[in-house]
Amino acid sequence: MKYERELKAAFKISIPVMMGYGVLGFAFGLLLVSFDYSWYLAPLMSLFIYAGALQFVAINFFNVKAGLIDIVIASWFVNLRQSFYGLSLLKRFKNTGKLKAYLIFGLTDETYALLTTIKDDGQLKKRWYYFFLTALNQSYWFIGSTLGAIVGSNIKFNTAGLEFSLTALFVVLCIEQYKNLKNITPFIIGIIAALFTLIFVPSDKMLIVAIGLAIVLLFFFRRKLEDDE
Repeated sequence: MKYERELKAAFKISIPVMMGYGVLGFAFGLLLVSFDYSWYLAPLMSLFIYAGALQFVAINFFNVKAGLIDIVIASWFVNLRQSFYGLSLLKRFKNTGKLKAYLIFGLTDETYALLTTIKDDGQLKKRWYYFFLTALNQSYWFIGSTLGAIVGSNIKFNTAGLEFSLTALFVVLCIEQYKNLKNITPFIIGIIAALFTLIFVPSDKMLIVAIGLAIVLLFFFRRKLEDDE
């Protein structure tokens, strides 16, 4: 195989993601079909959307019959962090040619973490190494979600509480972010925004308002956050 070295290196470094995406993707597939949606929506969403947290959120959007504007705004806020990921990788993706579009599309939290923490091997063709790493990670999510949807369509599971998978995902991401930042102020702001909207805002608008309020408070306390850093 022409790029066997790049594929092997990418697979080796992506094994932890495989373990996580396989399980979480399976949970997404089970949860999707538990709400009586067709199983094939899982692979389609994982192929063309490929945004783990947003896919979980999308199930709730479908169930409450959220409006298009609400979905667009919430989706933008949920995935806004990807914009900053992309900006920090512009130099790294500079010479990736036709593969750049897919590398941008397939950029996730875990893929970004690997790309920014692993040491580059000078013997590897970088753009193919990045491509295989991104494609392997998406394949893990695709396979996991598809298997979960197929199994859930044919075997009845008690999926009570499975929707907590999304909450668990964000809790893990939050903990990892705190380990990196060592600054509790942004998290206190998030808690305040969430509690305020939980009490005063209807449930179908809570997510959008909470994210918007948190962003406003972060800008308001920006100087303090910079001083803490």
